Amino acid sequence: MSTRTLISPATLGRPRGKALYWTVFTTVVLLFALAFLFPVYWMVTGAMKSPDEIAGTPPTLVPQHWHLSGYTDAWDLMQLPRHLWNTVVQAAGAWACQLVLCTAAGYALSRLRPVFGKVILGGVLATLMVPAQALVVPKYLTVADLGLLNDPLAIWLPAAANAFNLYLLKRFFDQLPREVLEAAEMDGAGTLRTLWSVVLPMSRPVLGVVSVFALVAAWQDFLWPLMVFSDTDKQPISVALVQLSQNIQLTVLIAAMVIASIPVVALFLVFQRHIVAGISAGGTKG
Repeated sequence: MSTRTLISPATLGRPRGKALYWTVFTTVVLLFALAFLFPVYWMVTGAMKSPDEIAGTPPTLVPQHWHLSGYTDAWDLMQLPRHLWNTVVQAAGAWACQLVLCTAAGYALSRLRPVFGKVILGGVLATLMVPAQALVVPKYLTVADLGLLNDPLAIWLPAAANAFNLYLLKRFFDQLPREVLEAAEMDGAGTLRTLWSVVLPMSRPVLGVVSVFALVAAWQDFLWPLMVFSDTDKQPISVALVQLSQNIQLTVLIAAMVIASIPVVALFLVFQRHIVAGISAGGTKG
């Protein structure tokens, strides 16, 4: 059966139809690119303007005088190296704990099939229907009772139990070829050996997706780090930008936001191929 499209192959084969198609396609792509990239351009160049220029009316698209002092002042005055390092430690620990726990739980529910496995999975998925704000107070009381305030463990442990990533991994493990796992079992590989040597190498796409989700969520989280880190020197960048922005010029604050967003953008650009591969792999029957 032929695939129905907006433009028939016969029309697309004509010179006028082909020119019209590429004109419309290029215009739409440029408009979408402009809509997404213009705010980034505005933020990057806004940090290079003078305080009077960025507050002036009408706004200028191009700075009249380029000033890089906004970025250097943001780096020094707002102590960005310290807070960026705090964010890296907290995000890396949350990623590692989440990857280990969700991978082990997803593999157990998918391949080991424990007793009441469906009930456990249903209970895990039921937590997705609970608003995150409703869990803040119980989590805070638990962390306070354990004496983990101002400790990275207060970020790592709650982030380890992520129902969405667990279900994503479980669904991917369900689609792995049974023949490969049976061959590993016939070769004498145990459960852990099969997971480490067979399942994890085959699961690189979905592990990349889960890793990006975990790192971005930990990097941009604001409410929970604000509650558990009262010590300013231990706060991540998302909280420090708000706490230290009271007596800071607007250009310096914008420059700090640009610097804080660079690691997340770089992470996406590096792992975008893994994200696409993981999404397509998760939607294909293995």
